[in-house]
Amino acid sequence: MVAVAQHPNIQIITYAEVTNVAGYIGNFKVTIKKKPKYVDWDLCTGCGTCIEKCPTKKIPDPFDLGLGMTTAIRKVYPQAVPGKPFIDDKHCRKLTEGKCGVCEKICPTKAIKFDDKEEYMTVEVGAIVMATGYDLFKWEEVYGEYGYGKYPDVITSLHFERLASAGGPTGGKIKRPSDGKEPKRVAFIKCVGSRDDTKGKSYCSRACCMYTAKHAYQVKDKIPDSEAYVFYMDVRTAGKNYEEFYQRSLNAGAKYIRGRVSKIYQRGDSLVLKAEDSLLGRPLEVEVDMVVLATAMVPSEGAQELAKIIGFSVDKDGFYQEAHPKLQPVETFAAGVYLAGACQGPKDIPDTVAQASGAAVKVCGLLAKDMLATEPMVSEVDIYKCSGCGFCVPICPYKAISLVEITEKGHHGPIVRQVAEVNGSLCQGCGACVPACRTAALNLKGFTDEQLVAEVDALCL
Repeated sequence: MVAVAQHPNIQIITYAEVTNVAGYIGNFKVTIKKKPKYVDWDLCTGCGTCIEKCPTKKIPDPFDLGLGMTTAIRKVYPQAVPGKPFIDDKHCRKLTEGKCGVCEKICPTKAIKFDDKEEYMTVEVGAIVMATGYDLFKWEEVYGEYGYGKYPDVITSLHFERLASAGGPTGGKIKRPSDGKEPKRVAFIKCVGSRDDTKGKSYCSRACCMYTAKHAYQVKDKIPDSEAYVFYMDVRTAGKNYEEFYQRSLNAGAKYIRGRVSKIYQRGDSLVLKAEDSLLGRPLEVEVDMVVLATAMVPSEGAQELAKIIGFSVDKDGFYQEAHPKLQPVETFAAGVYLAGACQGPKDIPDTVAQASGAAVKVCGLLAKDMLATEPMVSEVDIYKCSGCGFCVPICPYKAISLVEITEKGHHGPIVRQVAEVNGSLCQGCGACVPACRTAALNLKGFTDEQLVAEVDALCL
């Protein structure tokens, strides 16, 4: 990321969101809302003095998922690029109560701006790569039997990742959230929300098997005389050296139990898992100190709204829909818009990098051309039939139809009226607008009513 930030042809716009996208392939106009940071990054040197002196220090850190505490002025995460802070307007006492302002007084470059406002900017781009990532399935809303809200030592794999990280709230030492003690027995439950048509998602989240194997290995490696239990449905290791890593976790002593956990309850300071061992065909109870849930990957919050703004579709689960799963895996039905990573479906890091590389090559190939070959089978408008009702405009899934004004000669002078216009660069020839047109002014090139009737007549001869 540091190299990216230093590249002369790359502009990084952080703490911002896309509010509107207009135009078409090669000629997109993107409106970006830059949220107020209350810090002038042109003046800020990233020295960190303001972070050290901020008196508001008991804010649950979103990056550590609430396992650690942070300050009202902070970096989004430790390795953030650029390495400069912003002020959390929900917790800063100066912004909420009009008090404090310590950071403004001690900043050596006078970079603090409490009067900062949101800004809007418009950029023109030739192509768009969607890389909105993913969120975790909200298991607590449907898997109440796992004790969400009652047992602080039931956590997700992302929580465990922060606990095991050297830059995390515990400095890389695995500790229970409830009392800070080192757990000697840890249970991992896979497929929480994945492959569950009843309460979760029908798809496999793909990455869970491997990161659970890593987490089980870390427990055995970091905690002497520890036990790691992994409850699983299947173990899927579809990747280079994945099976070998899974075997490494087994050889380290991780105990894999094929079966579902039906309930978690507390017994003293421990958690008891009621489950089954489907290979032995018997129920069992396992008493542990901490439970880690491998929750499903779902589309990131706001991803579907962003797809509507740009003008392409999502699948039944909310992931971005590719044009073709085999022949066009990184392209969408909106020309000039490409996909990279978990926005298109659950992926691990190697698959994400591969798809991102493919999307980058597609963009380079597009922008290297002097002329663009478009789909010939597009809709066309007979302006003499068009009444300008505009009913076809919201019907078009690719935002290819708009209303324009034309001037015609009349008996008493020029007449201005509205008619539909099709942008051939955006139209994908789906034909959704044709049956929606009340005056039959829309036709698909190559598939007009006259041509279809002629084909039927020829077949009947």
